[in-house]
Amino acid sequence: MKKVLILLTFLGYCQFLLAQTPAGNGQPGAEATARLVTAGKGRISGTVTDASNSEPVAYATVALMQPSSKTPVDGAVADENGKFSITKVAEGDYKVVISFIGYEDKVIDNIKVSDNKAEINLGTIKVSPTVQELNEVTVQGQKDLIEEKVDRTVYNAENDATNRGGDATDVLRKVPMLSVDLDGNVSMRGSQNLKVLINNRPSTITAGSVADALKQIPSDMIKSVEVITSPSAKYDAEGSGGIINIITKKNNLQGFSLNVDGSAGTRGSDLRMQGSYNKGKMGFTLGGGGRFGYNIKGEFDNTQQTYSYDESGILTGTFLNTQQASTRNQFLFGRYNFGWDYNINKNNYLNASVQFGARNRNTYQDNLFTQSYQNDAFIGSGLRNVDVSDLSNNVDVNLNYTHNFSKPGQELSILSQYSRNNATNNFINSVLQEDDLSITSRLKNLNESYNQETTVQIDYQTPLAKNQMLELGAKDIIRQVTSNFTYYAADGPTGEYVPLTDTRLTNVFNYDQNVTSGYLSYTLNFLKDYTLKAGSRYEYTTINAKFQQEQDEITIPSYGTLVPSVNISKKLKNGNTLKAAYNRRIQRPSLQFLNPNVQASNPLSETVGNPDLRPEFTNNYEVGYNTYIKKTSLSFSAFMRNTTGSIQANRTPVGDVIRTTYENIGKEDAYGLSVFGNVSLSNKLSFNAGTDMYYAVLNNNVSNAMYKASNEGFVYNIRGMGSYTIGDGWGLQLFGFYRGRQVQLQGFQGGFGIYSLSLRKEFNDKKASIGFGAENFFTTAVKMRSELASPILTQSSVNTMRNMSFKVTFSYRIGKMTMNTRRSKSVTNDDLKGNEGGGNAQESGAQMGGGQPQTPRGTQGQMPAVLPKGTQNTKPNTTPADSTQTENAAPAELSGKWAGKMGMFDATFNLKAAGDQLTGTMSTQMGETPITNGKITGNTFSFTVSVNGNEIPFQGKLEGGQLLIDTEFRGNPVRGNFIKQ
Repeated sequence: MKKVLILLTFLGYCQFLLAQTPAGNGQPGAEATARLVTAGKGRISGTVTDASNSEPVAYATVALMQPSSKTPVDGAVADENGKFSITKVAEGDYKVVISFIGYEDKVIDNIKVSDNKAEINLGTIKVSPTVQELNEVTVQGQKDLIEEKVDRTVYNAENDATNRGGDATDVLRKVPMLSVDLDGNVSMRGSQNLKVLINNRPSTITAGSVADALKQIPSDMIKSVEVITSPSAKYDAEGSGGIINIITKKNNLQGFSLNVDGSAGTRGSDLRMQGSYNKGKMGFTLGGGGRFGYNIKGEFDNTQQTYSYDESGILTGTFLNTQQASTRNQFLFGRYNFGWDYNINKNNYLNASVQFGARNRNTYQDNLFTQSYQNDAFIGSGLRNVDVSDLSNNVDVNLNYTHNFSKPGQELSILSQYSRNNATNNFINSVLQEDDLSITSRLKNLNESYNQETTVQIDYQTPLAKNQMLELGAKDIIRQVTSNFTYYAADGPTGEYVPLTDTRLTNVFNYDQNVTSGYLSYTLNFLKDYTLKAGSRYEYTTINAKFQQEQDEITIPSYGTLVPSVNISKKLKNGNTLKAAYNRRIQRPSLQFLNPNVQASNPLSETVGNPDLRPEFTNNYEVGYNTYIKKTSLSFSAFMRNTTGSIQANRTPVGDVIRTTYENIGKEDAYGLSVFGNVSLSNKLSFNAGTDMYYAVLNNNVSNAMYKASNEGFVYNIRGMGSYTIGDGWGLQLFGFYRGRQVQLQGFQGGFGIYSLSLRKEFNDKKASIGFGAENFFTTAVKMRSELASPILTQSSVNTMRNMSFKVTFSYRIGKMTMNTRRSKSVTNDDLKGNEGGGNAQESGAQMGGGQPQTPRGTQGQMPAVLPKGTQNTKPNTTPADSTQTENAAPAELSGKWAGKMGMFDATFNLKAAGDQLTGTMSTQMGETPITNGKITGNTFSFTVSVNGNEIPFQGKLEGGQLLIDTEFRGNPVRGNFIKQ
């Protein structure tokens, strides 16, 4: 739907449709902007029906022409009952041409309008369906793997064969500006404070652990990933690092389809099914899948030392501990969904969805052996087994309503969401005898928690002028969080567990939060090539936190936050883009940072949340530049980020134990650069590569030299990918990624690398495929090193994971779909700082970009009110009428200036052909726009046109000295004929 709306804006159809579209009674609008004759008093009406069943043909195109002309002088679109009316027709002789997709053109000649015969009723006009069977057409070419848009970077995951058989963490490793560690924790440009959305919606599943949430999403389900570094005021102020929006595959088509995808490998397997059924105004989707991980083994090594001092700062003692263990990891993740949408009528739309997810993850440390020393003297050793369980289930329920006014682009949306995540985080620590490995005692921690959100959101947008858009709205999030934790102790292997009564170890923590917000955003296109989007958002937060068993009272005052944002871009004449942005962000702590449950599966390392945490605030500055050099596209961006009240992990010794908690301490600055390039060496071979690098400065601003901590240094990530189309359905892809050392407040986390190779064969007209993949096939294991250093403690640990893996993937599709144009809007709660290592951004189809007006929803299947004969194709596809390739055609013939009409409007293409590459510009009354991604195959070609950062695809063919250029209008093909000047 988004492409259709952009196309409407770009070609300038909106004003014409407003004038010509029937208003329910078959009458066209009064301001017909496309008339080419002097208006008169005549009126021509009639009803269009199907000759085979006498059913009305809704939205048929009716063109009024002079007898000797092929150019319409006026026209209309039939209403839902097939009725049409053309008014204010001048005296003269005419013919009427009626056409619609799937029907033969109907011509009615010898129509005379005069003063004596001003009212002409053509009665019932029967049109015959085409007897030609609709052919399935293969479109040559595909979207680039990486697309740069005005406010975001888009990674088209569906075009990457190496993603099959993995999960979302495997996909996110390949996305520019993102970094993912071996545990699945995500950071953007070095910031772990970001928000992950799934299909433009937040989910409580990410509030506990984004890393685990991502593992629930099979990579085969992901269509694209959008990285938004500078969100506008329309989005929640949360997420100081930015927003990641994961778009999953879904069918917005008519008919039925069923996809089955799966893989089986040495480390994991998965199976997924997704079905869609769409008929008329209503559509349904139902699907789900699961992923099972096994045989994931490794090692754990840890050395830590703590120091104690007297009041005068003199060292009084040291504790040294060394640990080694074998590790195992297994998991079972599932995600299931049901969706429903309904076009009530052309101005009203409903959609609803239910998504359910579950995870079952167990990690083990077998024979964790600890040796302890005090003041360099050996004091003992211990042996234990550790079993950590992370279980959860979540449900998201959405119900949304959208109303389009008669004014194009004016829209009101009421969105609602209920989301709940139930989690159980347990561990059992079994102490063993070193000689016979018998169990002497056990310690168990049970932590059941839930995060529940209820959200209501109202958005309104209206064009103020042709080049201006105003957006405003309000939102309320009611969040309830509860953590119920208990510690138990037991003797021997079978002794009864007895709860511990210490309120620090056994308690119930309740945390209620309400965030009420409102925003105002203004978009302006000015000076032809500039776009400005500025706005502000105000959020007011109230918090009520308490323990069930009394401890120290928690008092967190309410607070209000004003967050401005400014985005500006300029389209340069050569097609390059320059953009700059500023925004202020707020980051509230999530349950992971608040939860007071003491996590101590390793008794020498415990983590406890801080319920008193306040939010952190960040100022973001960014400039970006996109350019095209021959066959290479390059994207550059520079950024600066300043954070105050930064939520940082604070590690302190308690005897020989290192305790980690979280504090609003210090300041965090980052100054960085991102570079990404994509080069197509031929239509078979392409490469892309990029790097993100920044200089980090961290300081906790503590005056006590004993506890003062600061750190700084460079951080970088490098990724590259190559793909080669072998032929006969075979394709090869290679991917490599290296994550450099990460700077932390009290130390660093080491780097690691991953590489993979995938070979895939498609057959049965691309309805089926089988593939073979391998990851880290030259490396037996990946090691992650971490170092901490301060006056009070030091720690060095190494986690080793054997992740060499091989897999077989398969995919099969049944059913046949045709184009539909439904779109959906939904709630987006862009908030809460989680362990994202750390969360459409853009409502699908709703973004206006430069503020151009939209066309009202509900007119699926309509064509523009007047189109020249020949601009409609009886085949429902967007390829040229004859897609037969003529390899001997000379691409150089494409070079030059071509003039003609695209729909009702004049257009000119200035093209330059070089080998298999096509460059140039497209000009309409709305201005000149460069074409990108131009490819030539024989006498056929394809390219895209960028409008407000969004890509519109075109395909064409050189035939008989003319260019036949096709694009898509409301799911139907629209063609333009162009002659060389």
